[in-house]
Amino acid sequence: SLAVLQALEDGLKKADADPSVKAVMICGENGKFSAGADIRGFSSPERHGLALGPIVSLIESSEKPVVAAIEGVALGGGLEVALGCHYRVAHVKARMGLPEVTIGLLPGAEGTQRLPRLIGVPAALDMITTGKHIPATEALKLGLVDEIVEENTIEAAVRLANKV
Repeated sequence: SLAVLQALEDGLKKADADPSVKAVMICGENGKFSAGADIRGFSSPERHGLALGPIVSLIESSEKPVVAAIEGVALGGGLEVALGCHYRVAHVKARMGLPEVTIGLLPGAEGTQRLPRLIGVPAALDMITTGKHIPATEALKLGLVDEIVEENTIEAAVRLANKV
């Protein structure tokens, strides 16, 4: 949503400008990282120039480590946000994917570029072209996430952020 995009942009810029902030952790709420964009918003005249791609690039270019705490699902634009982060911690029950292809849309926030760089072309092509969701255990094997946990994902992401 526009509110989420604006909050991500504002929060990242504020964190980058604050010398007391040493790292950033991005998480969702209610046990879900992000199920991606609401496609009804694509044609909204209220977008005010905000788009997910530049915000993911802002995450990626942060001089401070940015850690994604993935719970529930990271799908579509949600996975693209996680791909922009420097590190990813996922709950063992989390699932990730780019399902927008199943309705004829290509990932639009550079997920088609970041995913192959992270997990290799064959695995990325499979995810991108099929829209399948992969479990956290497979994501770890592929190198999509750095760590999976059974406990509190947010606490684990904060520990990782403090470590790096």
